[in-house]
Amino acid sequence: MSLFLATLLPGLSLAVFGFLLSLNLPLVVASLKGLPRSTVASLVLFGGGVLWFLVLVANMREADRILGSSNAPWVVGFATLGVLSMKYVPDFLAVRGLSILILLSASPLLRAAFMEYQCPQRLFMVTFVFVAIAAALYLAAVPYRLRDFFQWLFARPARARALGRGLLAYGLVLIAVAFTY
Repeated sequence: MSLFLATLLPGLSLAVFGFLLSLNLPLVVASLKGLPRSTVASLVLFGGGVLWFLVLVANMREADRILGSSNAPWVVGFATLGVLSMKYVPDFLAVRGLSILILLSASPLLRAAFMEYQCPQRLFMVTFVFVAIAAALYLAAVPYRLRDFFQWLFARPARARALGRGLLAYGLVLIAVAFTY
């Protein structure tokens, strides 16, 4: 992935999410409040995270394996864990799935910025990615905090609008930075 794309994609994502949040539409508010325990969001987010992880495990090199000479047992084992998690641990699975996707997407973004010292503006993207990693690790450990955050955020409409405007502004900064490489 190029540094341009690695900066543009998070910028576009932040700008769109910030714009939707700043509008404070009832559909957006209801969707975000229902996200932590949503079955559909669990299937999409956690299922997507499991599939992405399984692709990575299936393509492991021999040096990455601890035991065995094939990736197949690892893929089957992790796929089984994913299915069992969806069946027996459904609470806040959408939040954990979102955390998985954030952590997995951080790798190509940071890899694109690695050793690009001639572009100090890359740090706008890198800073966002590290903040997202920290949030993902925290929310994976205590996923109910996202529900609590959404309750606090939407208790007053001005809070959601302010956060939305901030995310929109940072997204626009990332989009502008992407075109400076």
